[in-house]
Amino acid sequence: MTAYGPSNIGPFRPVTPERLQLGEGPRLLPDGAVVLVDILSGRLLRLPSAPGGELVQLARLSQPLGAVAPLALPGERAGWLAATGMAFAVLDPAGRVLREFPLPRREGGAQRMNDAACDAAGRMWAGTMAYDATPRAGALHLLDVDSTVTTVLDGLTIPNGPVFSPDGRTMYLADSALGTVDAFTVDPGTARLSARRPLFRIDPDEGSPDGMAVDTWGCVWSAIWGAGQVRRYAPDGRLLQIVEVPAAQPSSVCLTGDGLVVTTAALGLADPGPYDGAVLVAPCSAVAPPAAYASAALAGPPA
Repeated sequence: MTAYGPSNIGPFRPVTPERLQLGEGPRLLPDGAVVLVDILSGRLLRLPSAPGGELVQLARLSQPLGAVAPLALPGERAGWLAATGMAFAVLDPAGRVLREFPLPRREGGAQRMNDAACDAAGRMWAGTMAYDATPRAGALHLLDVDSTVTTVLDGLTIPNGPVFSPDGRTMYLADSALGTVDAFTVDPGTARLSARRPLFRIDPDEGSPDGMAVDTWGCVWSAIWGAGQVRRYAPDGRLLQIVEVPAAQPSSVCLTGDGLVVTTAALGLADPGPYDGAVLVAPCSAVAPPAAYASAALAGPPA
């Protein structure tokens, strides 16, 4: 055990035989289920409830699907707030789009949502990127609980995250193209960002920081794309642990309380290995809270 709690991790195994092109965004839900996306196919998937089962498709959208957050719709029906295409969208339990919040028009070529997450207030933060990863064409956007959409940070290339510290006062954001993960101070009341500072950086020849999670000790877990690793960092940026993953392109991580779930991607690999594109899980003693709910106010009035 370290000062930041235990993180013993057992061997990885694939959850199912299915392989994804660009698996991302695994999220632990308050009921204990884990959902994730296959970004370019627009699919929202749930992990099987029992070993040996298949991924369950919850929705398939016509646009790329970057990430989702659980949403309580009027009448207590479970739905989703999604970062999809170039908009935030409210989805009903069957995946039908009920309401959209388009992003401000941006210059440059074709772009899409990448990663996204809600904070404790129910606001969704989402990054966008150019399909061809044009440098500095991406940005971080915010959908507030009053339905306003603003661009809060420009000049990014491949934003991943954001994720938040347990007290909600620090946000971590990766720019995978630059190999950087920065920390920001967040005002919980206004969502204003300040005091940007580096947390850690990965040299290009060592891979790229991708999707992240934060455990209850405030440590940041980062999937390292291209390196076949997950790395755990202390809140001050010290590297605490390197976990080897049997896939070349780990894309994101999720801590369930008894396991470490890692999504991976087969996209762009000329000769994928047996676990490239798999959803992998290993026994893990680290703990993280479930994904925050999106604000019910964003669902709009009952139909």
